[in-house]
Amino acid sequence: MAVNPNTDFTTGQVLTAAQQNRFPRGIVAYGESTTSIGATAAETLSVTSSSFTAVANRYYKITYNEPTMIYASGTVSYIDLNIRLTNLAGTLLQNTAFLLSSANRTSGIVTITKTFTAGATVVCGCFNPEGGGTASSFHASNVLAQIIVEDLGPA
Repeated sequence: MAVNPNTDFTTGQVLTAAQQNRFPRGIVAYGESTTSIGATAAETLSVTSSSFTAVANRYYKITYNEPTMIYASGTVSYIDLNIRLTNLAGTLLQNTAFLLSSANRTSGIVTITKTFTAGATVVCGCFNPEGGGTASSFHASNVLAQIIVEDLGPA
């Protein structure tokens, strides 16, 4: 992964547009959900980001937070948290599996840093129980599922 950082600035130096463009741009997209996911055995859309215009050759850090994952029934062994492009059927960008046993609760965060092709982009966080049972995810006004996209700078 190549990185193109700024160099040190010295007194009297002229700040150029190229140097300005190498600074990170911060949060470029955000999504949150206060709607819980009921007991499910299938991959379910949890939260979707707002649309952002990706710039080619820039790194974006995507963070998906699932605050409360709850065992419901059966033989759930893991909860996969997936970051996907566009929607539930979109390209899988990142996956992290969290152990979940009976009568257990946990939370999870999955993150990835990547580049995109230029253009309108949406990412989403998906909740997927694995192993044959069901699980749910609790969301509320103070227990948000979130997805955040941050521009880190040029590749």
